[in-house]
Amino acid sequence: MKQLMQILKKIDGKGYKAYKSVQGHYKFSNFDLYIDYVQGDPFATPSKIRAVVPTRKRALKDEWLASYRRRVATEDVIARKVGTAIAKGNFSIKGSGKSGNIQFDRPGQEVLERSAVQADSNSITVCISVGLPANGRKINGREAEKLFANAIPSILNNSVFSISDKEIENAVQLADQQEAIRAEMRKNDWISFVANGSILPRGSGISNRPLKDAVPFQSPTENEVTIEIPHQTAPIKGMAVEKGITLIVGGGYHGKSTILEAIECGVYSHTKGDGREYVLTDPDAVKIRAEDGRQITGVNISPFINNLPHKQDTSFFSTENASGSTSQAANVMEALEAGATTLLIDEDTSATNFMIRDQRMQQLVHKDKEPITPFIDKIKQLRDQLDVSTLLVMGGSGDYFDVADSVIMMEAYVPYNVTDEAKAIAAANPIDRGAISEEMFGTISERYFQQHSLQTRKGKKSKTQAKGLTKILMGQTDITFAATEQLVDTSQTRMIAEIIQHLDRTNGLGNKTLHELLNTIEQQMDQQGLASFTGFKNQHPGDIARPRRYEIAAVLNRMRTAKVNQKQ
Repeated sequence: MKQLMQILKKIDGKGYKAYKSVQGHYKFSNFDLYIDYVQGDPFATPSKIRAVVPTRKRALKDEWLASYRRRVATEDVIARKVGTAIAKGNFSIKGSGKSGNIQFDRPGQEVLERSAVQADSNSITVCISVGLPANGRKINGREAEKLFANAIPSILNNSVFSISDKEIENAVQLADQQEAIRAEMRKNDWISFVANGSILPRGSGISNRPLKDAVPFQSPTENEVTIEIPHQTAPIKGMAVEKGITLIVGGGYHGKSTILEAIECGVYSHTKGDGREYVLTDPDAVKIRAEDGRQITGVNISPFINNLPHKQDTSFFSTENASGSTSQAANVMEALEAGATTLLIDEDTSATNFMIRDQRMQQLVHKDKEPITPFIDKIKQLRDQLDVSTLLVMGGSGDYFDVADSVIMMEAYVPYNVTDEAKAIAAANPIDRGAISEEMFGTISERYFQQHSLQTRKGKKSKTQAKGLTKILMGQTDITFAATEQLVDTSQTRMIAEIIQHLDRTNGLGNKTLHELLNTIEQQMDQQGLASFTGFKNQHPGDIARPRRYEIAAVLNRMRTAKVNQKQ
């Protein structure tokens, strides 16, 4: 620390590039400071530092790190404490540009594996970005001393060193409870569980916090189950959604989409106080919607679309500007290709002609003149042949009563099981839809992405960069994926950008099908960590968080530079 302060005094008033001399490792009284990257000027991307606290200074119990879920919960609760310490800190470090700016990848409502805090049996590593102080383009050494001697130690004192064992214990115990519910879901073939008392609505369209004074969730009696969970004597009760075909029906503004949104977010764990801590979903559930204008490359959409007017091959279909129905068909097939076992669909974001063709329309437009086989005619094949469940919000067509295993009606945000009533209505009002005659669902694509799909060059440099939550700049090409609704954190997008850059750098596409490629990526994240994709394994790796395989696939599938081959 003294050495760092001497360097800062020595370079005070010099040109900004003299800051490069502070890069390195410094020992403070209760942590080690690593200055990994120094920005080129005060207006550039802030410098990257790591504070490494040995566990002899802040002990971590072995059981907190005993499993993946427990370790992530431990890192997450510490990261929340660091984020609060930075937000509440009044450090008053002055200067030009980004001088004194302290940035940290603070977690949102979801509990994700992220690089911001990394814990193991030896140390706790906190990754922070800081704007090194300057006056104009000259170094402000005194303000830099305040940054390193006062601000950084203060942040650690109010987070890593002040967090209580009880706070960490509570986070770990919640992770244990969530894992116990997931185990019960697997055992009983449930695709989702929504606990009684959960708060499902969010504060607003721009807030992911729970809505105040919302109606707490209460399961219908017919769907209510009881689960014994660790760390509390009373069991937890709630609604179990079984494998198969489940409809959520009801009038407008009664909570249909709200419950579906909570279920689609249940693929992630949520932090205490979120309201959805005990809303958990099949981790291989994928939200499907129409996506007009998207790129499609070499996807077999023939199970849904065939016999196009110009004889275009739909078993290896490509377009730069997909229609609503075509895009939704591709989204289903791509999800299945990546390994999805549950499809989540809301009629509000679906193409009507993809979801249903009623009896009257079938009589007017004959089958031989209609290339689209609607989803209703494939949904049972998905269930029976592929073991793929569907959870569907449907308020506009009772035709789905014939194929549903369960029907839940939302009324003033309260769910009721109306399966028997819906089946009685279907029996009393039979509809001869003239369903498809094909017995098999069809073939799911197995595609290889060619290596030159990854065009990351921009001039002489190779660069792939996240631009917000739903856009990545790859070389000179934008990849946009605004309709990928289960991507929840910009740090996940940054991680996907790093994965693309890594695949380009290592010629990583190889001769793997997309499914095999996703397996390889997940295996590397499991065994080598997120930082292994960045090229900065022993440095600040950037602000990244773990994405699911389905969102990685969604980005690759939307590359306008994609070139694919189909497995023969």
